[in-house]
Amino acid sequence: MRILLIAAAVLAAILLFLLTSASANTTLFAGEYRLLLGFTAAVAATLLGLVLWQLHQLWREHRAEVFGSRLKLRLMLMFALMAVVPGALVYAVSLQFAVKSIESWFDVRVDKALEGGLALGRNALDYLLADLAEKADAMALDLGEASDAARPGQLNRLREQAGVQTATLFSAGGQVLASSSAERTALLPDLPSSTQLRQARSGRGHSAVVGDAASGLTLRVLTPVTAATFSGETRVLQLTQAVPQAIAGSAESVQAVYRDYQELLLARNSLKWMYTLTLTLALLLSLFAAIALAFLLARRLSAPLSILARGTEAVAAGDYSPRETVSTRDELGVLTQSFSQMTRQLDEARAQAEKSRAETEAARAYLESVLGNLSAGVLAFDADSRLRAANDGARAILHDELADAQRQPLSGWTRHLELRDAIAAGCSEASVEWQREIEMQNGAGVPQALLLRGSRLPEATGGGCVVVFDDITQLIAAQRSAAWGEVARRLAHEIKNPLTPIQLSAERLQHKLADRLSGAEREMLERSTQTIVNQVEAMKHMVNDFRDYARLPPPKLSAVDLNGLVEEVLGLYESSRARILPELAAGLPRVTGDPAQLRQVIHNLLANAEDALSGEAEPVIRVATGAEGRGALLTVSDNGGGFPREILARAFEPYVTTKAKGTGLGLAIVKKIVDEHHGQIELANALPRGARVKIRLPLAA
Repeated sequence: MRILLIAAAVLAAILLFLLTSASANTTLFAGEYRLLLGFTAAVAATLLGLVLWQLHQLWREHRAEVFGSRLKLRLMLMFALMAVVPGALVYAVSLQFAVKSIESWFDVRVDKALEGGLALGRNALDYLLADLAEKADAMALDLGEASDAARPGQLNRLREQAGVQTATLFSAGGQVLASSSAERTALLPDLPSSTQLRQARSGRGHSAVVGDAASGLTLRVLTPVTAATFSGETRVLQLTQAVPQAIAGSAESVQAVYRDYQELLLARNSLKWMYTLTLTLALLLSLFAAIALAFLLARRLSAPLSILARGTEAVAAGDYSPRETVSTRDELGVLTQSFSQMTRQLDEARAQAEKSRAETEAARAYLESVLGNLSAGVLAFDADSRLRAANDGARAILHDELADAQRQPLSGWTRHLELRDAIAAGCSEASVEWQREIEMQNGAGVPQALLLRGSRLPEATGGGCVVVFDDITQLIAAQRSAAWGEVARRLAHEIKNPLTPIQLSAERLQHKLADRLSGAEREMLERSTQTIVNQVEAMKHMVNDFRDYARLPPPKLSAVDLNGLVEEVLGLYESSRARILPELAAGLPRVTGDPAQLRQVIHNLLANAEDALSGEAEPVIRVATGAEGRGALLTVSDNGGGFPREILARAFEPYVTTKAKGTGLGLAIVKKIVDEHHGQIELANALPRGARVKIRLPLAA
């Protein structure tokens, strides 16, 4: 677009120069003016089309509310007015001046003066020509009386007396009879034509001005010379006289000016139209070129401002990418380059900040991931003892989302009181690090043992303390189970050895003494020995339980139908006093387990439930199965008195029981079997009353 505009402007300037040159040159005007006029009009139409196209583009941008279009429109109007107003003023003055000037050329006084000058020149030449004709007539009379032999001398004398330049006597046929000239170098004068000689012989004579202003004007007169006798031949006398150079030049100049004036007079209206059209085309070319240049200047000036404005909007929107620049050395170019450098620095600063933030977020995410995947619970408190953060491990151990705990200080906690008191006591100590072991109930009401470790946070981070705690309930239970296993093994070994001799000795005493005693003494012996045997059998049974607990064989795992096992064991309790309600899930997947050990688990749970319902009027036992995620659930519940609170936390320990008789190894064996099956077991009191045992076993692959 810019190249096309520059080419059109240059071509318009060239055509305008040629057009104005043709207007001042009539020859060029007559030959090439129309062609130049057509070319100039075509270029003007091209410039007009460019201007209209630019106006259309600018109007479209303005209607579309393109940023910078208003500024570009305003600058274009300002530049266009600066060009149009002076151009229109100069055009009006020039057109008026040209028309008035052309009118002044054709003033009446100028016309009269030119005609008078032309008449004066002609009269002067006519006077000189008439004077020369009189001299020729006088010389012809004298020569007509002279003889043929005396005529050459007399011709020379008469020429000198008349003061003419040349004198020549011709015969009727045009032959030179005698000649006289004031110039010695001249051989013969210019010869007249046959027509001129014939005209002279006829008696009318001939007078003419020959030549031009450049080579000089010459007066020529031909007159007949009549002989004195009737028989004589008629001769022709020719006289020539050079017109003075001043008179010839003035006459020729006046005649040329008059001729040009007449030509201009004939082209008077054409001149007006020509100058008007030339000025109009010059105005149009200049205006169109000025408007097109105004577009370029407006675009050039608005481009840096538009860049700055778009860059400002982008920066305000958060886009700090480098902006485009204007490669000029003026203030606007330097401003755009400085702005681009500033945005580049801002972008680099933001990138660095984003990098730092990303690193911080990555570290924070990594720390949160580590804390989230920790099995231990983590609680962070500020200087005012308000909970600031808690990981998933803490929520899982406490079975509490701790949502309301973050809105109040530690002293306002209404749950987990043992944990609250331990943390408050530890964080208030003077030592930087502390450790506590507590027993409490979690949010699900299950007793658990927690090991707490705490430390103070640096004052630079706002102070406070962080507490890390682990659920060591299973660990303590495992330690106790291992200790009880060792005790059971030793008891079984130490107690079982003397039981058989004691039983054998009692039976031998009865066998040896029964026949020797009679009456009451024999009855007392039998009763005593039977008591010894019964107690030995009871101790053997207890020792066998301890042995089974200490030496439980590893399970032989396979895919087991849990519903089938439950139905098989329930068949043994058809005559039970309690009403057993099975709730077995249909389509339950198989579980991984040892059928014999799982059968023992179900049997122990049902036996414990029967024992717990011994004093109930309407005993009910519910046995339910179901699927949960990637495991299967077995739930045994009753409507008995439930677990005492002090027993619930230690129910899986050996020799912990509420029964008057028994070793308390049933639930301990169940717990050990479930653990070796990689399952979980939970004890809880059912609502409104009763006990519930829930076992989760993994599904078979």
